[in-house]
Amino acid sequence: MTGDRRRAATIVEFAVVLPLLLTVLFGIMEYGWMFMVRQGLMNAAREGCRVAVLSTSSESDIVERVNEVVAPLGLTVTIEMEHATIEKPVESVVVRVPAADVSLMGEFFGARDYDLTGSCSMRKEGMGDGEE
Repeated sequence: MTGDRRRAATIVEFAVVLPLLLTVLFGIMEYGWMFMVRQGLMNAAREGCRVAVLSTSSESDIVERVNEVVAPLGLTVTIEMEHATIEKPVESVVVRVPAADVSLMGEFFGARDYDLTGSCSMRKEGMGDGEE
């Protein structure tokens, strides 16, 4: 009889702990996936910025490069650019995707409330140093 009670207590304890354990496990998986996607967005922004600072680049070149880098992630991203001027010779590229589009667990962890963003700024070649 004592063995049956122990077995029953073990089953009850397992039933209590399992949901908590699964929540922690899925939370870790979600965080890891979001971190990987954010790193991919930052890399895409950096690569887009590297193209943007070239004196011969166009907006379509930048968009093409960003989409090439993001393609393995299978995401559709929004690309924002701030072009260099004489007063501010810096090119900026921001790559953004809604977290809800990336989330593995959907809205369970609150992914609908924010965007994942990668950004980069670099000095434009040949601007602000007397060259035109």
